Amino acid sequence: MTKLTLDQIVAKVDELPSLPHIVVRVMELTEDPDSTAFDINEVINQDQNMTAQVLRMANSVYYGYSRRIATVTDAIVLIGFNAVRSIVLAASVSKILKKELSGYVMGEGELWRHSQGAAVFARLLAKKAKFRSVELAYTATLLHDIGKLVLNSYLSDSYQEVLKVVNEEKLPFNEVEDNLFGYNHATVGGKVAEKWNLPNDLVEAIAYHHHPEKAEMNPQLTAIVHISDAVALQMGMGMGIDGLMYPFSRDAIDLLQVSENDIESMMAEVVDLFIDTDVLN
Repeated sequence: MTKLTLDQIVAKVDELPSLPHIVVRVMELTEDPDSTAFDINEVINQDQNMTAQVLRMANSVYYGYSRRIATVTDAIVLIGFNAVRSIVLAASVSKILKKELSGYVMGEGELWRHSQGAAVFARLLAKKAKFRSVELAYTATLLHDIGKLVLNSYLSDSYQEVLKVVNEEKLPFNEVEDNLFGYNHATVGGKVAEKWNLPNDLVEAIAYHHHPEKAEMNPQLTAIVHISDAVALQMGMGMGIDGLMYPFSRDAIDLLQVSENDIESMMAEVVDLFIDTDVLN
């Protein structure tokens, strides 16, 4: 079995493409209090595909506007800077998240379905928990499994052994990765987030989404990602081979002060939202 050190994997992360210039620029503008809707519109409209995806997602049932949003400027004004930033980031990573991950026994599109399902749930959970930024919760959760893309690509010949242990010992994937490699996809995902110059608390949430008790910078955010990931797996959204073996942190639930009834209610709302395929595709 090929075994790369974490340093070697990090070097491979450095070979990954950076976020597109348009995405980086939109992120900068949405953080700048002097930016206007016109400024952001000018950047997004440089890319016809990005413009189309922003309008499609802005018009999805999730945002719930009765009249059709016809321009990017309208979208920015109606749903806000942060929501548009989330949409732009989602549009930019959707292509890579839709890839087949044979090492994780996830078919084409399954990781995207899981990531979007978890991220939409994270929005609802963040609102319920009165978390300070619903869109930060969405973004962190959307990207929480980005490390799987790296490990699937660079350790593909090692995953037969991983799958063997997962099946025989009925352990979650991340635990088997830790045992065999000395790190897991969440750790690697944190390195990808660092490469993309994402906020530190978002990096932490990705890196510790399987171990929310380790979060120090923003424990609430990490707890939201952890619970949303687990819920999406329980709902059968891109669960791969280890979906039913995912451990649920009681501490994360207690930290957010949500009940099981709250979670069940939000799960039902996510199912209703996903009847509108624009939320997922």
